[in-house]
Amino acid sequence: MNTLKYLKIITVSLSIFASSCATVSAPDERDPWESMNRSIYSLNDGFDRAIGRPVAEAYQFILPNPVETGISNFFSNLGDVIVIVNDLLQFKFYQAASDFTRLLMNTTFGVFGIFDIASQMDVPKHNEDFGQTLATWGVGDGAYLVLPFLGPSSVRDSTGLIFDGFLLHPIGYVTDDEVRWGLIALAAVDKRASLLEASRILEKSGVDPYVFVRDAYYQIRQNQIYDGNPPTTRTYTEPTKEDLLLEDELEKELQLQ
Repeated sequence: MNTLKYLKIITVSLSIFASSCATVSAPDERDPWESMNRSIYSLNDGFDRAIGRPVAEAYQFILPNPVETGISNFFSNLGDVIVIVNDLLQFKFYQAASDFTRLLMNTTFGVFGIFDIASQMDVPKHNEDFGQTLATWGVGDGAYLVLPFLGPSSVRDSTGLIFDGFLLHPIGYVTDDEVRWGLIALAAVDKRASLLEASRILEKSGVDPYVFVRDAYYQIRQNQIYDGNPPTTRTYTEPTKEDLLLEDELEKELQLQ
């Protein structure tokens, strides 16, 4: 995932959501297991407050920005292997060629992806995973599902996560247990550090964080599945100023990809 792009999307969405949502949310048909999901969300939040966030803050404080960026680039480059396979499974052959070129350039000239040479040469970063592949094959979301320690997902995307994580991700093929788990831990801390600002905004908003995270998850997934052009589900009524602002900001951010 292009973290900076989706952090901006979340920030824009949150500012509108906070100003217009009702204080009590109606039941969501996408979330039939809400009681269980809220319990897991509380577990995750407790773990994050006790361990995840403090470690991420220390990580961000200690590491110079160029080093932190290099680590993020390294893991992003590994993730491009997953992107390429799912490009092919979705018959996006031109995009697969572009992503393979990106992987090759960053792995070689970018020193195993530490330096994002491809972006500097206008080779775009894409985001594809097996959850999106299943969606393009006609598989529905299924129920919303909060995974322990991993956060928001759905039945379909959880299946995709297993496929990508166990079969495609290069870290899974590291034979040394200490190195493999060290890389997994570093990737988790790096990802959490990239979302610190989003957490601060969410805490200050006063909205129900569970509902916001769920709605933001579905919004982001729709944008990913439809490559930034999801079909509109709004009936033909006069759009509000908030609707127009959100659509304009999302379009601007997605064009930055």
